[in-house]
Amino acid sequence: MSRRNNVRGPTSALTEFLRESGITPTTIARRARTRQVAQPVAGPSNAAEAQDEEGNDDAAGEVNEEEREYASDHLDDSEEEPAPAPAKKRKMTKAQETKAKAAAKVKAKAKGKGKKGDDDDFEDDEDDEEDAYTALSKMWKDSSKPPVGSFEPCARCSKQFTVTKYTMAANPPPGFLCHTCAKASGNDPFKKPAVPRKKKAPADKRTVIHFEEKRLPSLANLCIQVISRHIDDVEALGDIGLLNLDEIAKAIARNRNLTSPALCTLASLNPNLTTLRLDFCGRMDDGVVEAWSTSLPHLKRVELLGPFLVRAPAWRRFFETHPTLEGFLMTQSPRFDTECAQALADNCPHLIELRLKEIGKMEDALLEPLKKLGGRLTYLDLSYPGIPDVLSEEALIDLMSCVCGTLTHLNLSNNTRLTDGFLFQGLKPHARQLSCLLLANIPGFTDAGVAEFFDTWVGAAAASATGGISTTMPDESGDCLPNPPLSHIDLSRGHELGSKALHALLKHSGESVTELYINGWKATSEEALKEIGELCPNLRKVDIGWCREVDNWVVQGIMEKCEKVEEVKVWGCQRLTEACPRKRHVKLYGVETHSI
Repeated sequence: MSRRNNVRGPTSALTEFLRESGITPTTIARRARTRQVAQPVAGPSNAAEAQDEEGNDDAAGEVNEEEREYASDHLDDSEEEPAPAPAKKRKMTKAQETKAKAAAKVKAKAKGKGKKGDDDDFEDDEDDEEDAYTALSKMWKDSSKPPVGSFEPCARCSKQFTVTKYTMAANPPPGFLCHTCAKASGNDPFKKPAVPRKKKAPADKRTVIHFEEKRLPSLANLCIQVISRHIDDVEALGDIGLLNLDEIAKAIARNRNLTSPALCTLASLNPNLTTLRLDFCGRMDDGVVEAWSTSLPHLKRVELLGPFLVRAPAWRRFFETHPTLEGFLMTQSPRFDTECAQALADNCPHLIELRLKEIGKMEDALLEPLKKLGGRLTYLDLSYPGIPDVLSEEALIDLMSCVCGTLTHLNLSNNTRLTDGFLFQGLKPHARQLSCLLLANIPGFTDAGVAEFFDTWVGAAAASATGGISTTMPDESGDCLPNPPLSHIDLSRGHELGSKALHALLKHSGESVTELYINGWKATSEEALKEIGELCPNLRKVDIGWCREVDNWVVQGIMEKCEKVEEVKVWGCQRLTEACPRKRHVKLYGVETHSI
């Protein structure tokens, strides 16, 4: 029997860590032999067994060569093996004391690294090729699931079932569940894992720059905001002016959506109202109009946006009770029909303003009773009917022959059946006082036809001959005087219009026009567009969007020569660059560029 000494050398940090975890060469060798005999079953830690095994090995007192093959460091073998029997303590030499102190320092340093979470060295060892330690850890982590195809009793219903790859363990263990019991527990063994959604890449959008000067709010705007928050005490302020009152009403309307009873109460608390305007009044119904018929006898002007729920009988009753009505302006109604128009014309002969915009039941028959309003009507808006081509050109020409003589504002936008014939037969023979003409989105207009219309509609000469005052009286030759220059012109989205029409228009009304909208005149030349700045000294608002020849020079001409300009829209003008000119107090919309 060989003799063993108790001399120990320094140990590595890995060896110290394994020894503290109960992993020694002795236990590794025994577990390897056990693995060759039978596959271990997953269960609680066998720490107690390992301790017994260590005790038995200590009694044996010696480690054979096969056991040493699993040691990570053969130099540490003697340190891991216990002494055969307690012996008397010997005095340590100075050299031994020095070695013991060095070993203690190494051990303390290794423990400190473990506490700080610096396990890089250990993680690197795990990435190495499989050794005895990693093999042992995998051995004890092997699944205890029975092989596929074998029979097992269900842990819940005790029925025998065939094990498949979808078989699930019971919760709480032990045992496994059949597919029926697994589904009953709320876990579908056949459910596929959800595929993570891929985030869509953001679309490449072009940067649209608005050249608009950012200024601090005015004192009036701040006061309006304060009054809106304290509207219940507004009477203490006294007279605040009509313009500010309108702004306050808009600010309040953004935060309030009045119901039908509230609108009825409005009428009962204000019986002397003469003018009423309600925007976005979609909750208004027949009961409100009935209440107004009796509670607002002095009402002369009504402007409504979106009274969808009011039916035809309620409108007829309202017209019958208000014979002095002078203005009825309604937008968006699917129920206003020909009978309502007949009641309006029969009961309200003093009507001056009429707007029937976006009416769902608009038709040629509805225009027939409106002929009675000729002689007094100054404002007429029949734009954007429910069906764009529902009104025929013949019916509109017939209506113009009766009412156009006194009109100052005419809006027939989006009546797509109109052509150049309407200009020559409906407007030219009958219009005498028009100052605002809106004929947007009329695809039947041609460049040559509109140019001829304005060339022969000699407004400037007629206005100068009468001192700037238009009249419907015939001149000495018996012919009626033509219409004076226009101040508001909207012929946008007339895709067939171009340079000839613009030149004739500016020649006719350039001196007096304040608002000009020619959006979509794609074929207009650069020379014709430059005439806007040269011939429109009183221009305030202009829309030249989607005119392909608009460039920096066109915009510069408008900015410099139109001293009163306030707003310029240039949407879709691709020739504008980042050097597009700007002007103080002028809003420039639609310049497309990636940088300023």
